[in-house]
Amino acid sequence: MKIAVLGTRGIPANYGGFETFAQELSVRLAERGHDVCVYGRSRYIDRELKAFRGVRLEVLPSVSSKHLDTVLHTSLSVIHSLSGKYDVILVCNAANAFLCWIPRMLGRKTVLNVDGIERMRKKWGLAGKLFYRLGERLALVTPNRIVSDAAVIRDYYRSRYGRETCFIPYGAPAGKPEGRSMLDSLGLHPGQYLLYVARLEPENNADLLVKAYLDSGVESIPLVVVGDAPYAERYLSELKELAGRGNVMMPGAIYGEGYRQLLAHCACYFQGSEVGGTHPALLEAMGAGALVVSNDTPENREVLGDSGIICSFYDQTRLSKIINEIAEGDPGYEGFGNRAMARVREVYNWERVTDQYEKLFNELV
Repeated sequence: MKIAVLGTRGIPANYGGFETFAQELSVRLAERGHDVCVYGRSRYIDRELKAFRGVRLEVLPSVSSKHLDTVLHTSLSVIHSLSGKYDVILVCNAANAFLCWIPRMLGRKTVLNVDGIERMRKKWGLAGKLFYRLGERLALVTPNRIVSDAAVIRDYYRSRYGRETCFIPYGAPAGKPEGRSMLDSLGLHPGQYLLYVARLEPENNADLLVKAYLDSGVESIPLVVVGDAPYAERYLSELKELAGRGNVMMPGAIYGEGYRQLLAHCACYFQGSEVGGTHPALLEAMGAGALVVSNDTPENREVLGDSGIICSFYDQTRLSKIINEIAEGDPGYEGFGNRAMARVREVYNWERVTDQYEKLFNELV
């Protein structure tokens, strides 16, 4: 099949979940003999880069705007893709639902991955929330198929709109990397730091974790907060001020092998998100065998199962207590990492995810 992937910042992945998804899926589809093209944005991907691990790349112009970047770039990508004679076009993000009718009307089978319930994110104002609500409704009619990456999101579309979606989970690698160069560069020691990774935006609750860490009185091991906030400068500034009150490190965004090293050797990984579907960072921490403490949401409960600790980040007293116990080496937290890694191998395997997308595309074609 000839397949195009639209709606992400592009690959190689250097930003977030949709980009990692586009990379992992497209590379595997290309390895299976399909002709795959991923569209990328010039602000994130070098325009001279034409291919990546067997996947063709089309890097088109983009704009520096929180509200317009996604929809303008995807609009341009849709127009460009029309001359490509693709069998299937996979569009990421419910915000792009209003575009799916265009390739579909021209005979291209169109699949939309809606991600989570984006209108719930705190970063969006009224206009953004209304646009994403409209996207949810358009998703019901514009693509040939809707894909949800979490059972919670599948159930949401079923109960709210009476519409079935194709549930295909996200994936993650399982296993620990051998190197420790990133730890060395940050002055960290295996098992002697706490880790948080996310886009530093309000709904991911980094501030609540930092406050609980400070309240715990733990100073023996640092809290490492990894991430960036391209459109939340005020929140990031406030977070840095808060972090400056204790042993909190903020090295910025870290990707690739260094990121995996941090996951594999932390004493605990904290997942603070309260909005979205399946969160890639949570799965990647589980796949690296980390002890996970996750904010209490239906999506996080679904992914973690019994392989980690669930605690509302708004329950600051309990969260501080957990931090203290982990820092002191409480044996009650042993064994979770191995269970988490096994769960990723069984349920969130990228090869199995690729099997399901390949089957869906074949059925449509």
